[in-house]
Amino acid sequence: MTDRLQHSQRVAAARAGFSERTARRIEADPRLPSQRKPSRGRTVPDPLAAVWEPVLLPILERDPAVQAVTLMRHLQLTRPEAFPDDRVRRTLERRVRDWRALHGPERDVIFRQTPEPGRMALSDFTDASTLGVTIGGQPLEHRLYHFVLAYSSWEHVAVVLGGESFTALAENLQNALWTLGGVPHEHRTDSLSAAYRNLDAAAAEDVTKRYEAFCAHYGMLASRNNRGEAHENGSVEAHNNHLKVALDQALILRGSRDFADLADWRRFVDELVARRNRRREAALRIEMAALKKLPARRTTDFTEVVARVTKTGGFLVHQVFYSAPSQLIGQRLRVHVYDDRIEAFLGATHVVTHPRRRGREDGLRVHCVNYRHVIHALRRKPQALAGSVYRDSLFPRSEYAEAWTALSAALPRRDACRRMVDLLCLAHDEGCEAELAFLIADSLRQGELPEARRLKERLEPPQRALPDDTPVALTELASFDALLEGRA
Repeated sequence: MTDRLQHSQRVAAARAGFSERTARRIEADPRLPSQRKPSRGRTVPDPLAAVWEPVLLPILERDPAVQAVTLMRHLQLTRPEAFPDDRVRRTLERRVRDWRALHGPERDVIFRQTPEPGRMALSDFTDASTLGVTIGGQPLEHRLYHFVLAYSSWEHVAVVLGGESFTALAENLQNALWTLGGVPHEHRTDSLSAAYRNLDAAAAEDVTKRYEAFCAHYGMLASRNNRGEAHENGSVEAHNNHLKVALDQALILRGSRDFADLADWRRFVDELVARRNRRREAALRIEMAALKKLPARRTTDFTEVVARVTKTGGFLVHQVFYSAPSQLIGQRLRVHVYDDRIEAFLGATHVVTHPRRRGREDGLRVHCVNYRHVIHALRRKPQALAGSVYRDSLFPRSEYAEAWTALSAALPRRDACRRMVDLLCLAHDEGCEAELAFLIADSLRQGELPEARRLKERLEPPQRALPDDTPVALTELASFDALLEGRA
């Protein structure tokens, strides 16, 4: 307006940086924009004016969860001449969104918490299949148990082969507490709901009692987040994603996601978690001062099953057949079932350990057999090998299974069984299971059928000639008297 005193309207508008039309509007109403009431209204008729209040609003008030697209389809069915297509769908979505914001039901509010040192620890299980880890070229289906302290974010991670069971929770939680060297005041988890979700009422109550007894042994308050409210377990839920991202990046740097055995993968996870925990040492020192002391001993972290060893040389646990030494046939064993193994006891004497197997969904029996338990019987009855129900589980390594495939294809059944049993006997008697597997694979690569007698010659160590006369200097017994005199 100062420029307008000396220049034309066009020049003054150009000097102010806006159009001549804007200049005419400002001169017509010299009030400031803050002093003028904005005049805003619809430029086109409301396409929903005839249906919003009489048709759509009662539906929204009856159930606010109805979606805008559902209302659109309702209008197309009831008034096809007015709404033949989705032309007003975006308008309807904005109208429903604004109605929910002004008149919809109250929504839940998340209250962020300030963690206290030593107050709370959280546990969770997370699926690790997205990492694509393989063991010996075979995909590994597993989960990760994740323990996190809410204040310092110190974590403990374990590879879990089974599901979210009480056994997996109790075993790995104890390992975390004893690795930490202290006990928090409260332990929060949603694992219990996962553990007994598919169980009957009696089994679910049993799991709950065992978990409460477990926490009482360590003096922890047991708490659970509300079902479906994952944010209440947020301190560990967020760390789950961070952990898997860190593992994925570490696997990229490693250049391979294949590991020789399960122990190598577990060692890889432990090393990564140890590096992550080193960055939390300052906060952990503060938290350690607030933790309670560990009890004098650990508590039960397994499920006990009583099983009888049958005449077939084994026992059943959760529909899986495990072999046992034949001397135990007819005996009742107490079997401790862990997440990754089973341990059987005769009274207080440990007698059998097996890696744990899981039953199949199709109902077919799963077998876990140690050939050393039955090799003495196979010596006397080698023909039983061909039709044995657990023949494929009997071979200790894949090379032995390949040898059986080659022998059974090239030889009569009788000869193939005898040769295969001879190979197993050689591995057992000489304690050369791995070395013999290498020789078997070498024979198959050369197109030869493995034979125990020939392979045993290659296993024998070379004879070394010892010298005939080896000088031996004997110490004079009287020289020990000098030691006694020196002590005196």
